[in-house]
Amino acid sequence: MLKIVIDAMGGDNGVEPIIRGVQSALKCRAFHAIIVGDEALISPYLDSSDKHIEVQHCADYIKMEDSATNALKKKDSSIYQAIEIVRNGEADVVISAGHSGASMSLATLRFGRIAGVSRPAICTTMPRIDGKPSIILDAGANVDCKAEHLVEFARMGYEYAKSVLGYENPRVGLLANGEEDNKGNELTKEVFKELKKYSFFKGNVEGNDIFNGSVEVIVCDGFMGNLVLKASEGVAEAIIKILKEEVKKSFRSKIGALFMMNAFGALKKRVHYEEYGGAPLLGVTKNIIICHGKSSPRAIECAIYQGINAVESKVVEKITSDFLI
Repeated sequence: MLKIVIDAMGGDNGVEPIIRGVQSALKCRAFHAIIVGDEALISPYLDSSDKHIEVQHCADYIKMEDSATNALKKKDSSIYQAIEIVRNGEADVVISAGHSGASMSLATLRFGRIAGVSRPAICTTMPRIDGKPSIILDAGANVDCKAEHLVEFARMGYEYAKSVLGYENPRVGLLANGEEDNKGNELTKEVFKELKKYSFFKGNVEGNDIFNGSVEVIVCDGFMGNLVLKASEGVAEAIIKILKEEVKKSFRSKIGALFMMNAFGALKKRVHYEEYGGAPLLGVTKNIIICHGKSSPRAIECAIYQGINAVESKVVEKITSDFLI
C-alpha cells in the first residue's frame, strides 16, 4: 500500500486541519498515513477507526520566524524527520504545510537534485476558464534565475503536465509583457531563444494566458511566479467576498442567491487555492508537496490526492529520464 508522510507541525491553524484532511482523504483513497508531530496534540483528533494512520512523535518543528538555512541543523524537527522517512524509502511522498523554505531546502539537500537539474522549482496549479488546470513554475523557489534554469523549468513543467495532469501535448509559454517575440526583459529574451528549440514551446504569453486555456504550462522566475500566485489568490478571494456582500444588500439578491448557490459553490471550487491542495517541488529525486500555511482540511485532502497522483504517474522517474537525454 502506498505510504504518505504528513508533517503535522508548523501550519497556521495547528494540527487539527492537517488531521481532518488526512481522515477525509482516507475515505476516498487507499493509503497508509504516517503523521509526524507532537503526539499529545495529534491524538485527541484520532479514534479507533483511524487504523491506517500511525503517529511518529516529534515535538520540535521549524517555526515561521526561523531561517530556512538553519533547517538542516534541526534534525529533531518534524519536517526533517518526515523527509528522512521518504529519503530512506519507508514512504512515497511528503506533505507539509509548515515552513515552506525549510521544506524546499531540506528536500533539495536530503533528497538531492535530479541529475541535470540545477534548480528545483515549485509547480503551482492555476484555474482556467475551460475548467482544466494550468501550471506555473517557478512559483517561488528561485527568485533570481539564469536562462538555463527557466529552460529546465519548461522541461519539468511539460513532463508534469503530461504525466500528472494528463495533457497529451502540453503547450509551454514564457511569461512576458507581450506575446511578440521581441517582448520581455533580457532574461526572457535569452530564454525565448533557447526554448524555440523545443516543439512544445508556443512562445511568449501574457498574464491572462494563465487562465484562458491557450497554454498548459507557464514558465517564469520564482519572483514573478510568486507575485502572480499571491495576486491570483487575492483576486479569487475578493471575488467570492464581493459576491457574498452584494447578495446581502437586498431581498431580491437573496432570493436570486438561492437559485445561484450551486453556481457560487462551483466558482469557489474552480478558483480557490484549497481545491488544488499544494505545489510539488519538481527537480528533486523524491516526491514532496508543499502546502499553504493556512491550509484547510480540504486543502490538505487535495494535497494528498496530488501526492498520490505524482507517485502513481512516476513523474520523478520521467523527469529523470528526460534529463538523461
